[in-house]
Amino acid sequence: MQKNTKPLPPTSKAKVQYCALAPEHFDRLLILANHVHGENYLDREGIEKLYKNSFSNGINASVVSLIGDDLVGFRLTIAADKWLPDEWCSPEKWPVSSEQVCYFKCNTVDSAYRQLGIGSTLLKMSIDKAQQQGAKAGLAHIWLASPGNSAFRYFSKCGGKLVKEHPGKWRNMSINEGYDCPVCPQICECIAAEMLLTF
Repeated sequence: MQKNTKPLPPTSKAKVQYCALAPEHFDRLLILANHVHGENYLDREGIEKLYKNSFSNGINASVVSLIGDDLVGFRLTIAADKWLPDEWCSPEKWPVSSEQVCYFKCNTVDSAYRQLGIGSTLLKMSIDKAQQQGAKAGLAHIWLASPGNSAFRYFSKCGGKLVKEHPGKWRNMSINEGYDCPVCPQICECIAAEMLLTF
């Protein structure tokens, strides 16, 4: 798959811009999402639904980062009143009510633009918007197969606490939705870490 980014400019000259996710970002976001997370991780229908569910009280909790015309990162966040815990969630172990927990779908930064603080800024901005919506915490399912377990280490550093590990979280998606895990050779058997970040 062809990437949608250009070579990294010098850090001092990189002008990263941040804004709320909007429909004009969808095509570029899908290219980056499926490049980083695997084919069919997101599709057009899925991103449109996520976008709609990012809103509560007129506030959008999903954010993108751009350098020039290149979309180099995004944080997709579902508002607390727009999702329900499923079998991969343990609300009885959460210190806040499930009605006050938003859902962090994913935080993605193009590998060519890492080490610029983009991921942390996206998370901070998304938390700020989620708080304005009324959330007091955010739940994420962290991919434990990320290189060097970087996703877990990053979310832990940001204050996320491990609630429970869920083997086979993405197995059903792999079997029924054509998700092509970038790590597993056939059916995805990756373990997800259910983590909660309180605000």
